Amino acid sequence: MEITIFSIFPEMFAPLNASLLGKAQEKGVISLEIVDFRHYSLDKHRAVDDYPFGGGAGMVLTPQPIVDALRDKLNTTADDDLEIIMLSPQGQVFDQQAARRLAQKKKLAFVCGHYEGFDERIRSFVDSEYTIGDYVLTGGELPAMVMIDAICRLIPGVIKEQASFEEDSFYQGLLEYPQYTRPRIFEGMEVPEILIGGHHEKIRLWRKKQSLLRTLLRRPDLLHQYPLNQEEEKLLAEIKMDLAVGENHE
Repeated sequence: MEITIFSIFPEMFAPLNASLLGKAQEKGVISLEIVDFRHYSLDKHRAVDDYPFGGGAGMVLTPQPIVDALRDKLNTTADDDLEIIMLSPQGQVFDQQAARRLAQKKKLAFVCGHYEGFDERIRSFVDSEYTIGDYVLTGGELPAMVMIDAICRLIPGVIKEQASFEEDSFYQGLLEYPQYTRPRIFEGMEVPEILIGGHHEKIRLWRKKQSLLRTLLRRPDLLHQYPLNQEEEKLLAEIKMDLAVGENHE
């Protein structure tokens, strides 16, 4: 996958060269280019923002530097392999489903805003807008890195074993089950006995049940969207019965 980032703070993206994403770049699985669109400004002082028409607080990013940078670095004419993404609090909330969709693209571009936002006309040159939550940050650089990390780990070759991300929270629509490693006992807390016995089917059912339980208790909204199969419906019924019994004993 080819990733191009448009920002006036390219130094902020150093973390993308570390860990798994750094190794993925070394292997050629992904390529990353960071473009400082300030260099495209025609202003003698390289300004990329200006006062808003109609008055108001703060400064607004002007269209010329960003649009010229996009045209210079990307083939923006009817390229189905490319998606240009604006990072904006007005965008749709980025989630695992969006990560899976975007991971199918061959090329992604991220336009990182700053100041009080974008000149509205810039939106004519992007394909989608995303936010990572209902809050406001100082710019689009951190959301871009969050999205790139979530998307790239789904690309074959970035993570060594596909199963490691297929069991992640949200990947299948539920929260992940509890995980344990050595030592077997730590400060009086023991690993559940069922994980020690080596009975793979019992372990699978325990993990599924724990995943459903955690989702029910922590993110019940996810269960409303999740298509339960027959086995999961039975496990969820057992969970609700156990919880009801527990409440009656209190």
